[in-house]
Amino acid sequence: MELIDIGCNLTHDSFDEDREQVMERAAKAGVVQMIVTGASEDGSKAALELARSHPGRLFATAGVHPHRASEFTDETESLLRLLSAQPSVVAVGETGLDYFRDISPRDVQRDAFRRQLQIGIDSGLPLFLHLRDAHQDFHAILKENRHDLSDVVVHCFTGSREEMHEYLDLDCHIGITGWICDERRGTHMKEYLSDIPLNRLLVETDAPYLKPRNLRPRVKTHRNEPRWLPWIVGTLAAARGEHPDVVADHTTANARRFFRLSAQ
Repeated sequence: MELIDIGCNLTHDSFDEDREQVMERAAKAGVVQMIVTGASEDGSKAALELARSHPGRLFATAGVHPHRASEFTDETESLLRLLSAQPSVVAVGETGLDYFRDISPRDVQRDAFRRQLQIGIDSGLPLFLHLRDAHQDFHAILKENRHDLSDVVVHCFTGSREEMHEYLDLDCHIGITGWICDERRGTHMKEYLSDIPLNRLLVETDAPYLKPRNLRPRVKTHRNEPRWLPWIVGTLAAARGEHPDVVADHTTANARRFFRLSAQ
């Protein structure tokens, strides 16, 4: 089984002591390539630097998370445009809207989202999008720009069946994380995971966040790692009534096509 983790925060400081070992464990688990998420100016630069140090194995995104939208300036936009032109950067993002915490004001989030969508339009790169509790505004902004955008993934999707179908209708991909392994909040998703066409399905850990709660045997850490992506795939496959190898083969092919990657 070969897998691609389309969203992992490998530059997070929780990996500072053992980043190379984390990558080795991922490789032994069959995770052959990873997309390192850029979610701020410094984070995007660090993601690119890490990707450059592991060519062909790691790739980066460049963007500003909605939590950091208040920091988005003209200089930020210039930097993201520069980063997006680098060969190791394979998507614009993480960008979008997050009304769950409102860490940045909503109007500021919407402005930063629109500006990063424009970077995606101008660069032709795919979009790596974040959505939480903001479906109406997020969908409206995405819809008005969708015709001019390349491929789009709504990463770490956790919304309703109806919301998911609205994104599928916009020809978006859906990113699935260990959220579906959480009996406290992810069970509603298992009812509709089989609605996602195999050619629109992508998988990710969002490490170090969202460690699968149903992981067995139990591991005494709260930190998620890319090595547990196969466990997420197994949970996803069971919910869809498919063999894990089928889900693995299709999501890997989808990721390579989406991010324009060559096989290792």
